[in-house]
Amino acid sequence: MASRLLHRLRHALASDGPGEAAAGPETEQFPESSELEDDDAEGLSSRLSGTLSFTSAEDDPDDEDEDDEAGPDSLPSGDGTSGEDAERSPPPDGQRGSQLLARQLQDFWRKSRNTLVPQRLLFEVTSANVVKDPPSKYVLYTLAVMGPGSPDRQPAQISRRYSDFERLHRNLQRQFRGPMAAISFPRKRLRRNFTAETIARRSRAFEQFLGHLQAVPELRQAPDLQDFFVLPELRRAQSLTCTGLYREALALWANAWQLQTQLGTPSGLDRPLLTLAGLAVCHQELEDPGEARACSEKALQLLGDKKPHPFLAPFLEAHVRLSWRLGLDKRQSEAQLQALQEAGLTPTPPPSLKELLIKEVLD
Repeated sequence: MASRLLHRLRHALASDGPGEAAAGPETEQFPESSELEDDDAEGLSSRLSGTLSFTSAEDDPDDEDEDDEAGPDSLPSGDGTSGEDAERSPPPDGQRGSQLLARQLQDFWRKSRNTLVPQRLLFEVTSANVVKDPPSKYVLYTLAVMGPGSPDRQPAQISRRYSDFERLHRNLQRQFRGPMAAISFPRKRLRRNFTAETIARRSRAFEQFLGHLQAVPELRQAPDLQDFFVLPELRRAQSLTCTGLYREALALWANAWQLQTQLGTPSGLDRPLLTLAGLAVCHQELEDPGEARACSEKALQLLGDKKPHPFLAPFLEAHVRLSWRLGLDKRQSEAQLQALQEAGLTPTPPPSLKELLIKEVLD
């Protein structure tokens, strides 16, 4: 299993090697695109490797009524639906698959990080679950996202359904017709959407689809791709924080921070700062002032000497309060906060991080 996975990953990343230099810096090749051009109804390869585990409804007579094909086309919004519960509580097989995947990918990164330039993100569907939420029914795909970094870190994870992938593909096609022309996407089906074969083929296709998007710099920086990875996680984390479920929210904020670290932040500082604010609030509410202060410090480093940001004064106030609680030096943050107040750039006292989290609108 591990050897097959490593073979496929090396094949998927081979275009980064020295042998592709002749293609020129602006040309990105897709060595696996031929696998997505079969004669079957999906236009996909039936080969699926890695650690995928899934549940299916192969014998379900209602498989033509999949919500992804006929229902509302919207991202999960964190309102506690059964689809969300399935995402937060994957089956034991999916957890074991994810742990195995982490070890395999970490070993791969250790062996290849000095030979592949640049390094790209790797994607693997670790579980695919049929979710029944009457009148809706859909497949929820959980993907592990692995990139260069600490080899001991578990990969970030996202859970998305077919309609989420389809909307991303449609939006990118509208904005980037040229680059998107070479990227395949699995077609819709009228029937048999919940069979093991269809789920396996779509899982493989989604891995390739995201990998190909990451291979094109213009697409890699697209706001729609950033939203696809991060926005649903931020919305769910914000909702849980506002309702006082801090431990559950903390895991989502941490996952969102890891995703943003791997993807980069071309859209600015707003989302990274919101994520650090969520982490700081949850750590503080869970009686971990040291971690809360560390998150505040990281946010202040990101802000630097730039023009005052709405989050600057709340982070300074949190840093001063947490430093006092821990018996650490707070003079610099205290002086900076006082200067902002004297200049009329923030009220006295400034709003708290929790107040900003509640008021922040994510769109």
